[in-house]
Amino acid sequence: MSAMSDSSVLLVLTNVPDRDTADKIARGLIEDRLAACVNILAACTSVYRWQGAVDNAEEIPLLIKTTGARYTALEAAIRRLHPYELPEIIAVPLVRGLPAYLQWVAAETQAV
Repeated sequence: MSAMSDSSVLLVLTNVPDRDTADKIARGLIEDRLAACVNILAACTSVYRWQGAVDNAEEIPLLIKTTGARYTALEAAIRRLHPYELPEIIAVPLVRGLPAYLQWVAAETQAV
């Protein structure tokens, strides 16, 4: 795994079991300036293997925009607020984007 630059902009993905959890996590991340924006998507069906059995669940995906500098704190906040024993938390570095948008993400996630 390559190291993330503190200034890199990341797209972090997680899925939650319901809309209330999605709203709680999204609002908490924005209020704490750990994310610039959280998109709460429509429900989807996830199919996975858990504890030796194939299972499925309806989940709400979240698309979270943050920076490498805020990732560790963001991950800790998601783990604290997430009801799953093992939540999916994955970060994808953004290779390109509208420069002004990327600058906005960086500005909105600055600790105050």
